[in-house]
Amino acid sequence: MFASTEDKTLAIGDSVPSVIAPDHNNNDFDFKANLSDTISVVFFYPKAHTPGCTMQACSMRDVFTVLHEKGIIVLGISSDSPSSQKSFKEKHSLPYTLISDKSGAVAEAFGKGKWSRQAYIFNENKLIWKDIKGATSKQGKEAVAALSSFGLI
Repeated sequence: MFASTEDKTLAIGDSVPSVIAPDHNNNDFDFKANLSDTISVVFFYPKAHTPGCTMQACSMRDVFTVLHEKGIIVLGISSDSPSSQKSFKEKHSLPYTLISDKSGAVAEAFGKGKWSRQAYIFNENKLIWKDIKGATSKQGKEAVAALSSFGLI
């Protein structure tokens, strides 16, 4: 589960996976219940508090206002513990929810490797865009560009 290939990840048109994992406050986050009726950007980073992942998370922070104004939900996911996610969120003023995937259940539900950096956009329960080679400092701008191309922002 260390690599990811196109044929293993969710396909365009697939539904939001039915998976539950703890957020940065250690509360259960139900993907299906929380993302089915909205637009959402879900991105995976390998490890909180590392340089590349910090750039990726901060790039999403830097576009958050534009997304939030349109009611778009943003989720960051890594295999870090809820407490590590919480300290990462606080240290970098990340305004969105971080999900702890220590069990690997979320990565498995998305069909991605544990250490791969990826991003997904869902619109009303359907995957409309994915980036299986997720960027670091450009992830936020790439998500905004994709949403714009669909006329969603």
